[in-house]
Amino acid sequence: MSILSFSFQGINQSAAKFKGKSRQFDLTIDEPIELGGTNQYPNPVEYILAGYAGCLNVVAHIVAKELNIDLQKLEINVSGNLNPARLFGEQTEERAGFQRIEVSLKPQTSATDIELLGWLQEVERRCPVGDNLQNKTPISLQIEKQVFVASLN
Repeated sequence: MSILSFSFQGINQSAAKFKGKSRQFDLTIDEPIELGGTNQYPNPVEYILAGYAGCLNVVAHIVAKELNIDLQKLEINVSGNLNPARLFGEQTEERAGFQRIEVSLKPQTSATDIELLGWLQEVERRCPVGDNLQNKTPISLQIEKQVFVASLN
């Protein structure tokens, strides 16, 4: 199978609000009022949790089908806590990101406990978003300075 590429691009609407596009889909990112936003859209870390839940859902169904597990329904709850101190420039040894992410999968199925354990292990092993959250991924962060040209005419 060939490598798949994904991208997201956008522009800020305010200091806390960002609108962008991935393929044909518009996404808006905001912050709660207490973090300077309007609380009209999820914030970036909520999108991470939602992305993880969505990825787990897809992988869980792929793996269930491969293992002949009748997965009738799947509830996924994902939560995490983070300390915003570093985000706001305070000197701290704590990381800026989630300290821990908790995930609960509640499948509706007739599968045995042993079958579900094998299913869960395979889902965890194959989930791309989970892999990115659990392992370092090289990131190339760069600046492309925009040139402002003024006209005196």
